[in-house]
Amino acid sequence: MRNVRGAWAMAGAQLRKWHQEPVVVQSVRSAAAATVAYVIALRLSPEPAPLTAPLTALLVVQVTLYATLTTGIRRVNSVVAGVVVAIAFSVLVGLTWWSLALLILASLAVGHLVRVSEFVPEVAISAMLVLGVTKVGDTAWARVLETLIGAVVGLGCNLLFAPPVWVGAAGESIGDLARRVRQLMLRMGEEAAGRTPVEHATARLHEARRLDHDIVQVDAALRQAEDSLKLNPRVREGLLHRIVLRTGLDTLEICTVVLRVLARTLTDLAKERDPDPLFEPQVGATLEQLLSEVGDAVVSFAVLVTTDISQNAESAEARLAAELSTAAATRDKLAQLLLEEVQRDARQWQLHGAVLTEVNRILDELDTEHRSRRLLEELDRGTREERERRHHLIRLRRRLRMPRGPRRPRSDRNRPPVSGRSL
Repeated sequence: MRNVRGAWAMAGAQLRKWHQEPVVVQSVRSAAAATVAYVIALRLSPEPAPLTAPLTALLVVQVTLYATLTTGIRRVNSVVAGVVVAIAFSVLVGLTWWSLALLILASLAVGHLVRVSEFVPEVAISAMLVLGVTKVGDTAWARVLETLIGAVVGLGCNLLFAPPVWVGAAGESIGDLARRVRQLMLRMGEEAAGRTPVEHATARLHEARRLDHDIVQVDAALRQAEDSLKLNPRVREGLLHRIVLRTGLDTLEICTVVLRVLARTLTDLAKERDPDPLFEPQVGATLEQLLSEVGDAVVSFAVLVTTDISQNAESAEARLAAELSTAAATRDKLAQLLLEEVQRDARQWQLHGAVLTEVNRILDELDTEHRSRRLLEELDRGTREERERRHHLIRLRRRLRMPRGPRRPRSDRNRPPVSGRSL
């Protein structure tokens, strides 16, 4: 009996996990929207199999409400533009091999003119499909009707069932990036503490360069999360969430760039000192400890920027401040040891100074006061932009609602205005 209850509990937990998984939610919403669009199109479209409607709904129901609005408009524009081009060609030339080539060129040109972005090929596809049928007029307007049905159903699905918020996925991506940065710092510190062959130092440099690709992937996930916060009824402080995540990723991106420069410095130092160790034993051990502490601070910073609850954010900020304080003390110790080593042997003093400068730059970027100033600046800028957009909307609304005065008789319109003195 206990085993059965345990199995049911595990199954329920798994179902709740799937229910909260954005990919599962999006798949169910897309399938439901496509099915509803097909059922409606069967009743309204003259086509026996109106597959354009579910196809449009499937493409319009994007991962966010903001993307659905913008994508739906562009997709409808692309289909209508393709249908208009096809009707014009059917009236003028019909379907031949050379008219098909002209049709594709004209459709792509029209797609760029109407600014449908990624749906430029859809203009040519719609034109070819409509031109290739027998009854051009009926099929053309049926395709437009099906496209409108699919777009309306897709938009309605997102309005009735709010799309998932992708902040969690973006936060996981930021956390994974921070952990990869920490692992690279740990390997660089271990190799700096002993004799480092040039090949190993070069391999660490290649790893640091590959972090650029990880930054691109995290940026894509963050853009998706930012779109999911726009126009979403579930989110109250969307601007704050967007700014916290965006500034956090910007800081991590700067840290990865500085880390790549540090890897370049250690590689040059390995070439200069080969086959000797990079540093003296005590200096190497201190640098290993420092990179380990900085790596821990990078992970704590990622936890801070991806934490929603204020209490957890306060504890994460306190932990980050403590780790930065410990790393600063180790950095001061390393600076003294490097100074003593340079005084004994000044051959690679530029590279030693570069190592210390690059570690300092990472610590400065992770500093909590620096981050607070950056957040305040970005919040002020974002609030100012939203206020300006709202002000423009209010002015437009007032213009639309402004009552017009009585029209003057046509015979009086050309008369000069009468001044007060002439009365």
